[in-house]
Amino acid sequence: MLLKSLCELNGTSGAEGLIRNFLREQIEPFVETVKVDKMGNLIATKNGDLSAPKVMITAHMDEVALMIVEITNDGFLKFRPVGGIDARILVSKPVQINESLVGVIGAKAIHLQKRLERQKALPFDQLYIDIGAKSKEDASSKVKLGDYAYFMTKCEPFGEGLYKGKAFDDRVGCAILVELLKKDYDIPLVAVFTVQEEVGLRGAKVAAYHLAPDFAIVIEGTVAADVSDREEEGWVTELGKGPACSLMDRTTLYSPKLIQWVTDLARAKGIPLQFRRTTSGGNDAGPIHVSKAGIPTIVLSVPCRYIHSFTSVISEKDYTACLKLVDEIIKELPRKLMISSIDKEDKV
Repeated sequence: MLLKSLCELNGTSGAEGLIRNFLREQIEPFVETVKVDKMGNLIATKNGDLSAPKVMITAHMDEVALMIVEITNDGFLKFRPVGGIDARILVSKPVQINESLVGVIGAKAIHLQKRLERQKALPFDQLYIDIGAKSKEDASSKVKLGDYAYFMTKCEPFGEGLYKGKAFDDRVGCAILVELLKKDYDIPLVAVFTVQEEVGLRGAKVAAYHLAPDFAIVIEGTVAADVSDREEEGWVTELGKGPACSLMDRTTLYSPKLIQWVTDLARAKGIPLQFRRTTSGGNDAGPIHVSKAGIPTIVLSVPCRYIHSFTSVISEKDYTACLKLVDEIIKELPRKLMISSIDKEDKV
């Protein structure tokens, strides 16, 4: 299964090489050109004439992880997060460092904590990774500063039509983009598997400026908080209700005309669609839509419970519906929409 293979590979911001190499192997038979730019973005073109109006479709390769920043005298590893990680989820969890070294995230035993310490989550500087080393020299022979520690969860089905695993943000987008590249379309496509999204949307900024597309589609994984301890208005998205269309977030205010067009298309094709009910966070649409003279951009996301954690959960229905909807958008996207039908003031 493509998604399983992608999720079980390790690749955080600035270290996306394994993901990039795997994706390149998957897409090369179906595209005309493949290259890697100076930032590390994997860029593939399909349908040739890039002097004509073209569509850029993006998904980011990097996942959240931990970076080793110190090796203590007694052989423990201190770390900092790469991307947004809640320190409360980390204690006692196993992590993988390099190709085969396994460690366990530890902290002061609860029996030794003061009363106030037990009443709040331990911050990152009070956590460490135990690799079984006896000394700093022992640990240094296995790990160096700047190495990454990754979550280790396998991707597998559970429940009714659900999958659990790590790195669904945004390996779901990468898998969907691969499947799209296997199809045939009438318009020029540029697929960009971006780097360093989790630490500042950096790869997308460079790619959008260089490629200057006429239209952009960002495929993402997003928050689903449809759990019992939250009121429905705080769920953001729900599993099983289809992909989520973003209206506004921290980096982008999306075009009402584009949102209405996508909504009408989804309804006409019988594809479930929901809206992302929060304005927090951001994604690669932020730097893309303000690149150069502005690029009309939409974001469709697969809802994901427990995002940025050791074990996230998605619905196979949402994944399939997102793939189908983006496919329909590309097929229905007339050239006039890209170059004339969107008013200049709506190019967001």
